[in-house]
Amino acid sequence: MLNKVLLSTDVTLACVQHALSTEKEEIMGLLIGEVHENNSLVSIVSSVILRRLDKKPDRVEISEEQLVQATLRAEELAAEVGRPLRVVGWYHSHPHITVWPSHVDLATQSMYQRMDSSFVGIIFAVFLTEQTAKAPSIQITCFQSVNEGSSQSRREIELEITNNNDSLTINNFEILTQLPAILKEEEDESYINEAGQCDTDIITRQHNSAVLTIAIGHIVEKISRPMLEALVARNALHSVRLRALKKRHQELMSMLDNMSCNV
Repeated sequence: MLNKVLLSTDVTLACVQHALSTEKEEIMGLLIGEVHENNSLVSIVSSVILRRLDKKPDRVEISEEQLVQATLRAEELAAEVGRPLRVVGWYHSHPHITVWPSHVDLATQSMYQRMDSSFVGIIFAVFLTEQTAKAPSIQITCFQSVNEGSSQSRREIELEITNNNDSLTINNFEILTQLPAILKEEEDESYINEAGQCDTDIITRQHNSAVLTIAIGHIVEKISRPMLEALVARNALHSVRLRALKKRHQELMSMLDNMSCNV
């Protein structure tokens, strides 16, 4: 029985950034990792951001093709790092509502568990406001579904956020930088669908174009620019640490040379 899930900090960052990309609809992605200790422990080391087919405030739908693509991606990563990685879970967001899974979430989780008993679900509740602090907060829960006759209940799984797997750091940052492009694809698809369903008069076309422009502007302002600023700041921090490590390395080498001369 699954008892604990380890979630890397890079994957956590990507999932939270994805969840914060919209406060009107839910988002969804898949989690790649490894199962240990007779299925009692799962470590999550990467994720796959999925493009939504249907965007709703209380549910999200994806295509079967994307599930297959995620499985293939897990196989590619497994070959790269030489470890038995596979799709081990899914995540989605709850904007403005409780972190606990709904009956739809439990039914979806139950379906996945029928294929893999160690499969987990993680929910990121975002855009919440703490009544005491009056500040936005993010809540995370990890769960599995337990069948009780014709219905399901949740079983909470212990979740621990751990240090990154260095061999997958570049991969996880690439996933993070894919987010704006995936969000744009969703908006482009919505625009095309609306254009196909509506009359072709000039007012309707202008309205749809304006909505698309606003949506893309939102992606740039709320996702791309903050992400770029965060990555630049992180790169600067790493540069400072690298200089400090190089300086320390030189000091240690100098001490070693002095010790050799004394001997």
